[in-house]
Amino acid sequence: MTKRFVYADNAATTQVSDEVLEAMLPWLKEGYGNPSSIYEKGRQAGHAIEDARKKMAEALGAQPQEIYFTGCGSEADNWALKGVMHKLASKGKKHLITTVFEHHAILHTCASLEKEGFEITYLPVGPLGLVTPEQVAQAIRPDTGLVSIMYANNEIGTIQPIPEIGKICRERGVLFHTDAVQAVGNVPINVVEQNIDMLSMSGHKIHAPKGVGALYMKKGIVIPNLIDGGEQERGRRAGTENVASIVGLGRAIELACADIPGKIAKVTPMRDRIIDALSDIPMCRLNGDRNRRLMGNVNMSFVGAEGEAILLGLDLRGICASSGSACTTGSLDPSHVLLALGLCHEVAHGSLRLTISDWTTEEDVDHIIASVKEVITKTREMSPLWEDIQNGKKKISLGVE
Repeated sequence: MTKRFVYADNAATTQVSDEVLEAMLPWLKEGYGNPSSIYEKGRQAGHAIEDARKKMAEALGAQPQEIYFTGCGSEADNWALKGVMHKLASKGKKHLITTVFEHHAILHTCASLEKEGFEITYLPVGPLGLVTPEQVAQAIRPDTGLVSIMYANNEIGTIQPIPEIGKICRERGVLFHTDAVQAVGNVPINVVEQNIDMLSMSGHKIHAPKGVGALYMKKGIVIPNLIDGGEQERGRRAGTENVASIVGLGRAIELACADIPGKIAKVTPMRDRIIDALSDIPMCRLNGDRNRRLMGNVNMSFVGAEGEAILLGLDLRGICASSGSACTTGSLDPSHVLLALGLCHEVAHGSLRLTISDWTTEEDVDHIIASVKEVITKTREMSPLWEDIQNGKKKISLGVE
């Protein structure tokens, strides 16, 4: 009997959709011209890139000339933070504000800037994984050059008050960047209405291929070039463009943003059904705010069940899931995101992230619920920690507020 396969790790990456692949194929074969060439085959490739740029702009409420294609979201993050801070350093603006639970693309970039003499303020997050506009307002100083707050957390899915934070930054004359890799296509975004100056996103989170992303940069913002060389991306990021992937990204964001309310209405009840069913398991907790979270994100901790053992048990049952960010797979340290919520190591180590999508079916949800319950039971049977808890030798706080 063939085991059922359920993909529940869409926060790590997504499958390239048929529509996106169909849009890409011509540019992988007959449309191979260099976009910088002046003959027809080159011009056709150039037009395809600009068409994708228009689709990106329309989806984000931006202007086409404000969209710059990159190799990934991490590249866009690096370019935004380093570019702004290096540009503003001569004006004495050497202070940047972010949070303690950003993606490592932001945190490691900040660490690099600190080595250059820049000062970083890392805002703490509350037990529900949310940052308040008031925290940002209080942290802004005369020498603050940039605020970078992720739109939605990649592990626990909490959605931050981006428009309100952006408004504060606008009023104080500070640039505002958001890492929206997890948010694009999952929540409505309009960079003008939401006071966003710069935004990073990645294709492989919205059924486009890996290796392509984009940076929205508001008109008038000038930062150092990412790559010097040719005139690609208006001279700011040299290198012959990845035409097929850019076309795929344009088609993917067009599809992802076509009916976000409809997706939310479909996926949220499935997410909630998983949360409700798994909450029946003793000594477990939901990580992140119950309601202010991405429609497909379920992140729960099960005391006495190691995250790696949970993942292996689910894999044997045909389910792909995660215990945190895919970028930190292999690390034995607890998730920095869960520790930022105030969880102890024993609780953080037992985390499971399930990220479903509008491709997920009710039957998939049934299989997830039954499999997780079975795996947690079996995993705990082999856990010395769980045995000590059952015998009263060990007491663990779930950190529930």
